[in-house]
Amino acid sequence: MIIYRNIAIYKYKMGATKTENFTDRQNEIANIARALGHPARVAIIEHLLKIKSCICGDIVDELPLAQPTISQHLKELKNAGLIKGNVNGTSICYCIDEKAMAKFAKQLEKWSEQANEIKCC
Repeated sequence: MIIYRNIAIYKYKMGATKTENFTDRQNEIANIARALGHPARVAIIEHLLKIKSCICGDIVDELPLAQPTISQHLKELKNAGLIKGNVNGTSICYCIDEKAMAKFAKQLEKWSEQANEIKCC
């Protein structure tokens, strides 16, 4: 505790989520879910799936967002492992990471099957 002008200020560590208390798989799924928690990112994923190839600049033409905003969303999706980015000259081309997407889909399928077995409510 620090006293400043007769006001007690308590210092504590931030990080209330305590992600270290959960498994790597749980943290990975949470990161993917967080990345998919914005409609612009869902739209980016849908666009990449629709065109079935890598794209460099046309995402800006597809979404009603500024280029820096789209770049930030792409960064979040890449950090979550859902997309890959390859440098192509002066730009970065993005595409779906098939392995990560399949792994996430498999987890959702497993949960769905488990939910169907529940006889409750």
